[in-house]
Parts: sequence; structure tokens; C-alpha cells
Amino acid sequence: MPDTPPLRGTSPSPRDQANFAAPGDRLIRAGALVFFVGALATLVTVAPLFLDATPFPPYMFGLSMLMGVGFLIAGAGVLRSAAAGRRQARGER
Repeated sequence: MPDTPPLRGTSPSPRDQANFAAPGDRLIRAGALVFFVGALATLVTVAPLFLDATPFPPYMFGLSMLMGVGFLIAGAGVLRSAAAGRRQARGER
């Protein structure tokens, strides 16, 4: 039973809390992953400008845009988590 969420009005025990994912947690984790991939692409793209090397192709600049996409995905997860918290506080399901 540790994989099932707790009943309404009860809180998970500390043992079960690690296995219980709140709404929006996966979006936040996915957004962080996409953000860090975009940050890495940004560092790789900008490095040749400081090292007097041959610049990377233009699609690398497009990969740098993943930082913003990841930020938006994580923001959507935070909003979903906040909405679920408000619903839980009001006693709705």
C-alpha cells in the first residue's frame, strides 16, 4: 500500500512520503532537465566566441532556446502543484 496516495484528510507517513508524487512534480523535474540541457547547449555555443575557435552551426543557437522551454515547463508544474494544494485546502478532490 505504500504506492497509493493517502485518504482525504490524512497526511502520508514519512516512509510513504518519498513514494508519493504530488501533482506537478513530474513537470517540474522534466522542466529542470530540459533547462539544464539548454544551459549546456548555451555554454557550448558561447565558448567558441571566447576561445577564438570556429563557431558552431546555427542549430546550436536553437538548442540554447531549450532553457526557456524548460523554464516554462517547470513553471507549469509549479502552477499545477499550487492549484492542487488550493483544491486540497478547500476540501475538494
